[in-house]
Amino acid sequence: MTKYFDDAVALLKELIATPRVSRNETAAADLMERHMKEWGLNPQREMNNVWAVCPDYDDSRPSLLLNAHLDTVKPVASWTRQPHEPAVEGDRLYGLGANDCGGGLVTLLMTYRRLVNASSSSRAYNIIYLASAEEEVSGANGVARALPLLPPVSVAIVGEPTGLQPAIAEKGLMVIDGYADGVSGHAARNEGVNAIYEALDDLLFLRDYRFERVSPLLGPMKMTVTVVESGTQHNVVPDRLHFVLDVRTTELYSNEEVFAFLQSKMKKCRLEARSFRLHSSSITTEHPLVQRCLAMGLTPFGSPTLSDQCLMSFPSLKLGPGESARSHSADEFICLSELERAMDVYEKLLD
Repeated sequence: MTKYFDDAVALLKELIATPRVSRNETAAADLMERHMKEWGLNPQREMNNVWAVCPDYDDSRPSLLLNAHLDTVKPVASWTRQPHEPAVEGDRLYGLGANDCGGGLVTLLMTYRRLVNASSSSRAYNIIYLASAEEEVSGANGVARALPLLPPVSVAIVGEPTGLQPAIAEKGLMVIDGYADGVSGHAARNEGVNAIYEALDDLLFLRDYRFERVSPLLGPMKMTVTVVESGTQHNVVPDRLHFVLDVRTTELYSNEEVFAFLQSKMKKCRLEARSFRLHSSSITTEHPLVQRCLAMGLTPFGSPTLSDQCLMSFPSLKLGPGESARSHSADEFICLSELERAMDVYEKLLD
């Protein structure tokens, strides 16, 4: 285990030193592919997605996918360190992407190495490892591009930072553009139709409405108007209003269902969904993987943050080192002890 841990830390430092903002992960994918070849893992690649399938793959067995993403967000302006200079201070390893989700990326890879290098005679499942791209932007060339190229997957562990507790449900996301039309006119005279006033009742409905079904893990659905744009100058009655609605769905509602309902309630506004693809996801507590988590004393919870799980058509859970609150923050870090514990948790879970 010490060798794998040392390799995990060394690889994470290399990744921190390699800029890999979403859609620009080529150098990081090259790095992963090179190391996986050095370790005899026979990686395959599609664009910036890199994966490996266990050498004893048997299509009569179920397959477990170990997945984490390569990419990072851009560093925020308030960093006090160099984001791409890995620095260890005490138990902390600082650097962009250390927590989200470099820790899960490297510890899941070392778990895959350990499992394929061990005797497979007692293992009743196949293992697939996937380092995917474009997760932070839910891009078309990330996990959605890679999954059709993999063998059929039965269940997945996604290595997002969860404090090493299993997130067995997560909220989905739907972004909706809303439009209201009016007629322009001079503000000093009683003429025109004000698009702002046309939209007011619909905006108040979106502010006040509460969906009836409440998820036991994720709580109520949430929707928030986050952008409103209208008008050109003080003396012109605006003839158009545009707003953006951020909708966080739970496993009790599909994005399509929510959109149809909201459109039916609009009095003056028309709605356009940018996408329906980012659905809420969940895995039943009866699933053997969740049952194993429970037997280990882990505590399942529902996650409000989106991940590549929303693009997976099979059961999955999030389980990884680090804390979600550190993600996308200045001076991001992960604890070396968290990496070590992750490898121990993965080992106990999968053995």
